[in-house]
Amino acid sequence: MQITIRPPSSHTLKGSPANASDGASVPAPTYDWISGTWHVSYSSLPLWKGKQNVRISYKALAGSDLTSVKMPDLDDFVEYQKQGATKTSTVSGISRPVQVGGLPEGLAYAWRGKGLLMIASSNWEILAHGTDTAAAEPNDFVVTYFGKTLFTPAGLDIYTRTTSSLSDVTLNAIKAALEGQSEQGLGTLAKSMFEIPRV
Repeated sequence: MQITIRPPSSHTLKGSPANASDGASVPAPTYDWISGTWHVSYSSLPLWKGKQNVRISYKALAGSDLTSVKMPDLDDFVEYQKQGATKTSTVSGISRPVQVGGLPEGLAYAWRGKGLLMIASSNWEILAHGTDTAAAEPNDFVVTYFGKTLFTPAGLDIYTRTTSSLSDVTLNAIKAALEGQSEQGLGTLAKSMFEIPRV
């Protein structure tokens, strides 16, 4: 299976080209495709160590014009549990599309927390998305890259639409494509990825 991974742009990775023409090889997802709940199934980010049932939901902010071709600002809602626990913790924020030279709109976002987390912010990008057709049942996936912040290192997440794991064929193809971007540090992050339990 062939997976195309685009390199992060200057939006999240310092020193990367501002005119990220490589992004043209990965089309931006539509709002209808990206909206709804995703399961954070694989990650290199330390904050997900010891966590389970990590989910992220996207929906357009109230009042958004969904007839526009532009991606709306997204209400970004994260839920997770500590492994073995039943209490669910949540994080609310807003992910706003950011226009980066050479990238289709809808691939780069700026996140800011709500409420007490309003001082927290981060930049993230979609590096690849598609459907795992090698699994018993098709499973949509998204590969995201989060830039380094004062509180967290740079990292990778793979979201899946269902609670099922990706097939070995698709997961290995994603990791191989990430490792092919070793000059961007993605290869090292890909090798450190772990699966997040879903119970």
